[in-house]
Amino acid sequence: MKLSARNKLKGKIIAIEEGLITAKVKIDLGNGNEIVSIISKDAIIELDLKVNDVAFAVVKATEVMVGIPCNCKDNNCKCH
Repeated sequence: MKLSARNKLKGKIIAIEEGLITAKVKIDLGNGNEIVSIISKDAIIELDLKVNDVAFAVVKATEVMVGIPCNCKDNNCKCH
C-alpha cells in the first residue's frame, strides 16, 4: 500500500460492529492505544476485513486542534 498520507497507523483489527449502512472498525495500535473508524459496509466487503487482520488507520485532516488540561478550581472558568 502506497499513500501520500503521512499519518498511517498500523495495527490489528480487534472488533467490527456492523450497522444497517456503516460499520465501526476498532484497531489496536499497541501499547494500550486503539483507534475507531466508521466506514461503509461495502468497504468492509471490498477490503474483506476480518477481526485479527492487520490494517492501517490512515488519518487525513485539514486541521489539528490543540488542547490543554484545565487547572481551574471551580466551574466558573472559561475552560468548560
